Amino acid sequence: MDGWGRRPPVPYGDAVTIDEAPLRALLSRRYLLSAGPWRAFAYVVTTLPVMAPVGAAMAVVALPWVAAVSRLSDGILPGGGMLVLMVVSLVLFAGVGPLVAIPLATVERARIGLIDRRPLPSPHPPAPADPLAWIRARYAETATWRELLYAAFLGLVVPVTYGAFGLLLLVDVAFLTSPILAGTDGGDLTVGTFTVRSPGEAIPFTLLGMLLVPVLGYLWGLIAAGQAATARALLGDRAGAALREVAQSRARLADAFDLERRRIERDLHDGAQHRLTSLTLQLGLARLDVPGDSPAAGPLALAHDQAKELMVVLRDLIYGIRPQTLTDLGLPAALRELAGRSPLPVTVTVADGVTRPSEQVEGTAYFAASEALANVVKHAAADRADILLARAGEALVLEIRDDGRGGADPAGGTGLTGLADRVAAVGGRLLLSSPEGGPTLVRVELPCRS
Repeated sequence: MDGWGRRPPVPYGDAVTIDEAPLRALLSRRYLLSAGPWRAFAYVVTTLPVMAPVGAAMAVVALPWVAAVSRLSDGILPGGGMLVLMVVSLVLFAGVGPLVAIPLATVERARIGLIDRRPLPSPHPPAPADPLAWIRARYAETATWRELLYAAFLGLVVPVTYGAFGLLLLVDVAFLTSPILAGTDGGDLTVGTFTVRSPGEAIPFTLLGMLLVPVLGYLWGLIAAGQAATARALLGDRAGAALREVAQSRARLADAFDLERRRIERDLHDGAQHRLTSLTLQLGLARLDVPGDSPAAGPLALAHDQAKELMVVLRDLIYGIRPQTLTDLGLPAALRELAGRSPLPVTVTVADGVTRPSEQVEGTAYFAASEALANVVKHAAADRADILLARAGEALVLEIRDDGRGGADPAGGTGLTGLADRVAAVGGRLLLSSPEGGPTLVRVELPCRS
């Protein structure tokens, strides 16, 4: 951490998809020796007390429909009473179900941390405190109906899956204990078409049971991971997660772009500029040694002048990439230097309490001011401009105001759209006020936490 409170950049690792983490753990060869099976065990065991009442309620709701389907399979149409029960169960499911599914989803979002440590934020926006308004808001949200679908999954699909696994587990326990069971008096063990009458005959089944133990361990983890993936898909903020991933991706691209700009600036400054300076000095010395009436004097003088002009161009190019003042002295000094280079009179005001932000925010603020001043010079027909740098809560505020003719339009190709995109890449926003006749105000707000 330097004197301005900067921290080194955190390396970005491999991306993980929304519902991949628990399933990825199953691919490890050391899965059975890791905490994965125990986390899956904790997740499945804590599912049981949640699943039991939900499953009972879902069974009551689904019972009329199951009976109607059974009658239809026998060629009997459901009668009036059956139709009434089907309608009542459907009304209960759609009317009362969301009121149960919403708190159930809250519990499940918290419980998923037992197997998947990534947070699962709620997809619900803040709702009014008034109960009726709250109900109207929640029933109008797609997330509520996805939570109801998860409740149906938890009450109907999960019990069947757990039951099938429990049956396999009992079979494996019977295989492992088959020598004991076969050794009891009158305790012949029948497995399919085989009858085991002695412990010796049970040895192959015991070995099979031992081989099935790791298989059941992986199957246990797969069931838990599949349930967690379903919970994440139905209960998570899918749109918000996608937007956050897009924002993070855009921020990473902006970081990579800034790093590349700085690398180019460093290579030009430390390499090309020094060599061009040396070449200019050599041409100057050669020009002094060559008589003025020599045939080589004219071309040498022209080469010397062109080298000096190229030095100016290269210096301006390096300054445009990232001025050294910004790196060494910070944003206020760089803004004052930028104002001094402008062909218009520019006043820079730095309010009290402005601390040095991160390099990314600092660079974005500087180039926002540079682009805005360039637009003033090219399009505004202004006589002067003002730059204000201030701190407003957790935001760094940069305002560029001019007394020009106004009417700035982002769609007019003035670079404001690209500037807004660059500001948004660091989590900020750009505000524009430019009525016809002026003045024009560009306000940039960037996150700047202490």
